[in-house]
Amino acid sequence: MKLATRINSFLPSNANDLNKVLARFKALQLDYVDLNFPEHVEGYEAETVKAMLAANHLTVNGLALRFRDPFINGELGNADSKVAQAALQLCKDAADYCRKLGGKVITIWLGYDGFDYSFQINYRKVWDQLVQAYQEICDYAKDLQISIEYKPFQPRAYAFVEGMGVTGMLLHDINRPNIGVTLDYCHMLMKHENPAFAADIFGSRKELYGIHLNDGYGLNDDGLMVGTATPFKTLELLYYLKKHDYSGVIYFDTFPVIEDAEEECARNIEMIHYLDSLIDQVGLDDIQTVIDKNDAVAASKLMLEFFKGRKNN
Repeated sequence: MKLATRINSFLPSNANDLNKVLARFKALQLDYVDLNFPEHVEGYEAETVKAMLAANHLTVNGLALRFRDPFINGELGNADSKVAQAALQLCKDAADYCRKLGGKVITIWLGYDGFDYSFQINYRKVWDQLVQAYQEICDYAKDLQISIEYKPFQPRAYAFVEGMGVTGMLLHDINRPNIGVTLDYCHMLMKHENPAFAADIFGSRKELYGIHLNDGYGLNDDGLMVGTATPFKTLELLYYLKKHDYSGVIYFDTFPVIEDAEEECARNIEMIHYLDSLIDQVGLDDIQTVIDKNDAVAASKLMLEFFKGRKNN
């Protein structure tokens, strides 16, 4: 299992020093790192970051785009062509930097492409603009996986790329072999999606490029520790990751504020390994047999078996 965690959770307690954070990751026995671009690497040459990673026995998974103040009225879909072009160039710059680090995934969350009022945007124009931009990014970085991360709202009242349906339509229209999706657990709960549903559909199509795992209550991007609010939904998601041989990184996108970041991450690691072991105890075939029954009582019995921590023969 390939695991990574959120750098921003560790920066405040490590003097905002990236190298110190990477050393803490090594101590936690994490193997992979996802970096935000450009914020985590500003002022660092790629070779310097690569050396930091090597010194801490870490492998970069990829880069996640972070669009700041110039893009608060939209990124790739901005009505101002100069701003949209700047967002596109930032994505290309991220691809160049990722390639130098040996990473493979560029994750693009368009937090500002959206709207707050009726009559505010030209929906079809924004759609076509996003499709064309993603096509250009995919063609520019054919050796990398370009991954769309969706979220229904925040910071905009309505995000443009807001759920698995819209994202699936985008993948169809973009029509490139290296376009896929990153599923964020809390984002899906906010959309009132069942995370396992999206994992099954995108996983079966080999379009699943990333998993951001956390937990929450569905009204906000809570970023709680893994398996603490909706453990059965987490179990079902992990089942489909195993079923479809997901080989990407699972990234803990959790937000410790009161909690110590290292202790919180350690709990995430312990929890995900335990949940994974429960699935192995019951077995993929037996779980599939229950699913195929389409029987709520049988599903409840299966959940009780998980709850007991052993297979109930």
